[in-house]
Amino acid sequence: MRVLTLLLTTLFGLALATGGAWLLALHGSPFYLLSGLLLLAVAWGLWRHRRWPTWLYAGWLLVLLSWSLWEAGLYWWPLATRLGVPALLGLLMALPASRRSSPRGYTGPAGWPVLLASLGVAAVAFAGIPRHLHEIDGQLPMEIVNATPALGDTPQPEGEWQAYGRSGYGQRYSPLTQITPANVGQLQLAWQMQTGDVRLPQDVGETTYEVTPLKIGNTLYLCTPHSLAFALDADNGKVLWKFDPGAGMEPQRQHQTCRGLSYYTEPAANPSVAATNATSCSSRVFLPSADAKLHALDAQTGQHCPDFGNNGVLDLLHNMPFKQAGYYYSTSPPLVAGGKVIVAGAVNDDYAINSPSGVIRAYDVHSGQLLWNWDSGNPTQTAPLDPNNPNQIYTPSSPNSWSVASADEALGLAYFPMGNRTPDQLGMYRSPAEETYASSVVALDIASGQVRWVQQFVHHDLWDMDTPAQPVLLDLDLPQGRVPALVQPTKQGDVYVLDRRDGKPLLPISQRTAPQYVDIPGQFAAPTQPASALSFEPEPLREADMWGASLIDQMLCRIQYRQLRYDGRYTPPTLQGSLIYPGNFGTFNWGSVAVDPQRQVMFGMPTYLAFVSKLVPKQQASGRAMNKGEHGLNENKGADYAVEMTPFMSPIGVPCQVPPWGTIAAADLRTGKIAYQHRNGTIRDLSPVPLPIRIGVPGIGGPMLTASGVAFMSAATDDNFRAYDLASGKVLWDVRIPAGGQATPMTYLNSQGEQMVLLVAGGHGSTGTKAGDYVLAYKLKK
Repeated sequence: MRVLTLLLTTLFGLALATGGAWLLALHGSPFYLLSGLLLLAVAWGLWRHRRWPTWLYAGWLLVLLSWSLWEAGLYWWPLATRLGVPALLGLLMALPASRRSSPRGYTGPAGWPVLLASLGVAAVAFAGIPRHLHEIDGQLPMEIVNATPALGDTPQPEGEWQAYGRSGYGQRYSPLTQITPANVGQLQLAWQMQTGDVRLPQDVGETTYEVTPLKIGNTLYLCTPHSLAFALDADNGKVLWKFDPGAGMEPQRQHQTCRGLSYYTEPAANPSVAATNATSCSSRVFLPSADAKLHALDAQTGQHCPDFGNNGVLDLLHNMPFKQAGYYYSTSPPLVAGGKVIVAGAVNDDYAINSPSGVIRAYDVHSGQLLWNWDSGNPTQTAPLDPNNPNQIYTPSSPNSWSVASADEALGLAYFPMGNRTPDQLGMYRSPAEETYASSVVALDIASGQVRWVQQFVHHDLWDMDTPAQPVLLDLDLPQGRVPALVQPTKQGDVYVLDRRDGKPLLPISQRTAPQYVDIPGQFAAPTQPASALSFEPEPLREADMWGASLIDQMLCRIQYRQLRYDGRYTPPTLQGSLIYPGNFGTFNWGSVAVDPQRQVMFGMPTYLAFVSKLVPKQQASGRAMNKGEHGLNENKGADYAVEMTPFMSPIGVPCQVPPWGTIAAADLRTGKIAYQHRNGTIRDLSPVPLPIRIGVPGIGGPMLTASGVAFMSAATDDNFRAYDLASGKVLWDVRIPAGGQATPMTYLNSQGEQMVLLVAGGHGSTGTKAGDYVLAYKLKK
């Protein structure tokens, strides 16, 4: 035991001394070097049978405790990293066998000083367990502000879910009230089905189940990552029809996902009974497939609608300037509005400077005829190109809209969240028009495609800070009266609240000075960046915020921190490597937020995970694996620099920043006041030992609200599905699910009038959650 104690103390001291010297050379904290030297002295004293080493170690523990409290405060997680291993080593050192020098019983140094110090350090750390970083306790105002709010352009039965966010308003809100905060704990699994579309060995890394099903009549409609479409009986999950477009496999696809289908029925038909009395294709669903095609399917049979496009199919690569396989397709459902199906698409980030266009196109919902095209690289010319003329082409690589769009047909406007021009981190290829519309929300005239207004959220985006989420539409009761509003969450954590008629801010937008350092020719950074009055942005990272799983791991994270360029939010990417926080994973992503239009409040899932962005000269990138997804090393073919994007992790693979990394939060949209924010999710499915410790883990996906004040969400990187009290954020119901739940749930009424809650669980390739192919439906116990 004595030899083990000597060995551990020596190795611990050597690691801290060596790493601490490196950290000090990078102008970091001297504490680690001094600690390492002291531990080596303790090891020497123990080896020489001196009586002072335990006193010295006990004193160091008390200094370590004081330093930790000074840096991090009385919070368990940052204290556990700093104090855990030293306290355990102290307890080991306190054992008589660790200090005994001979079998005759001579014990050398006294054990009680280090025993008391170790127990005292542990007691202080444990005292921090009830306290949590970055938490806000409070109550959301729950009074009804508008008893009869608009839930969409056209009424739909309260038990249906006819669009991705229930309607073109994207609210993710249902007027159903059977499930309440009082009874939600009685939910149980009513049925489950498996689609059979499972992740394959040859799939790309970001193969993900992100679909939110539709519910029309008593039929559910959904798609799968490999572009299969299903119609299910809403009572029991029985397959009514299945459609396979034969989209095939393509290794250059950056994403393999389908977030949803879109639905259209003839205006004269009642959507609830269309299934029983409609003619062929009078009700149809639109499926975007991974081979860049759009399929119009008869909602009743799943067969192609022969009057649409080429026997029910549109090839979305028409008029594209470049047509590399896998570089373009629609991951999100198209927008159906004003008799049009309006299609945007995802363009691979950072694979090549010459890529397909980010054009948005409107087709006749019946015939598939191209009616207008809005190309952000040529924004004033919306007259449709001739799909059969190869000489007419859209702008290469122009900013695209890969997420879900919204519409207000009464205003005649469609709202598209815009991405950036690829390459994301190299700003020298952009035209003035592309600079205007990148990383914004743009309002297009549904009839003509012309721009009505644009509001930009990142100037000259060098960080892949695409506007990732569907804009949410609702009416807000403000001092000046009832105003049609648009709520736009962003990756930076800002939530913009705009007048959806003209894009003017309803909550203030300011401009902040931004970092300017760049280190490659032709690159520049915008001098200022926008910021919203309603924001979930995190505080800037400090060296003291580094985490890891132990004192050594934390020290190594501090070394990484000091090696990177970091000047706060919007630090430009560099050859040295820049710390990007919030990272391009986003505080908010495509899951958006859910709003209650009666109470005029929002509920969402702010996530905090720093990333590292590094520009790599092409000669240094040669021979390395590239283009394996959004993260990792991407080529930027045709440019002088590749780009490497990775999460900011410790050497053993845990985030370098202190938790929580994932939260749930709510805010009053009329005032911009955040009511509460709590850590969300456990490390049960992330750690080697499956402990359900609620640390607050990252996630991707979205929430859903009901009129009774219940929020539903899975999304976190543990395999759990939860219900929350909208008023307080308290978890009311928490069940295990058979795979990762990185999809947004929905709710509906079955044919018996019972409220169902449905979630697709199939995992997410980028977050590493468990893969599967499950559709899970829950209802209250009888």
